[in-house]
Amino acid sequence: MADRRAETTRESRNMLIVAATALFVEKGYQQTTFADVAERSGISRGSIPWHFGNKDGLLVAVLDHASEALLEGSDDADSTRAPRPDDFVVQTKRSSMVRTSLLFVALYVEAVDPQSPIHDRYVALHDRLRDAAKRWINAFVRLPDAVTADDLAVILVGAAIGIHLQAAMAPERIRMDHAVDKLGALLDATLLG
Repeated sequence: MADRRAETTRESRNMLIVAATALFVEKGYQQTTFADVAERSGISRGSIPWHFGNKDGLLVAVLDHASEALLEGSDDADSTRAPRPDDFVVQTKRSSMVRTSLLFVALYVEAVDPQSPIHDRYVALHDRLRDAAKRWINAFVRLPDAVTADDLAVILVGAAIGIHLQAAMAPERIRMDHAVDKLGALLDATLLG
């Protein structure tokens, strides 16, 4: 009986996170209400504070869920597979990264405020992305003397975020896969090998 209750709790929590994620993208965090999330998820409005405490708790849960999907496998130090030169491009084009682009774009304005409950989580997310990029850089990239792995990691993560941001905002103008492939071609021509 306890196992079934725990499973129901996990399912309800996940349904609320999925509904809130879609609503944050569609309406924005500030405009989304508990009533909206309850209606979209089919879970009672009173369950939301029980699961998350308050709206900020729901926001944090949404970002944590999306971040884990985004970073899946990117910071496995003990990977059984040796890294490859095209890993940066492949990771940047992963379907989980594409699916979460709109959410991350929608939440950036909220995250910029140092008082936001997700500010520190965004900082940590960017740290993890840069760490993954540095591991890749250290394995494959010939750096000019004036450029460190930290420098290039900032540039690459910024480029990847920027491409996703532009593609999310104007998908009819920016073809994300094409832009990421061109970034990979620039890296290959100038720094790899």
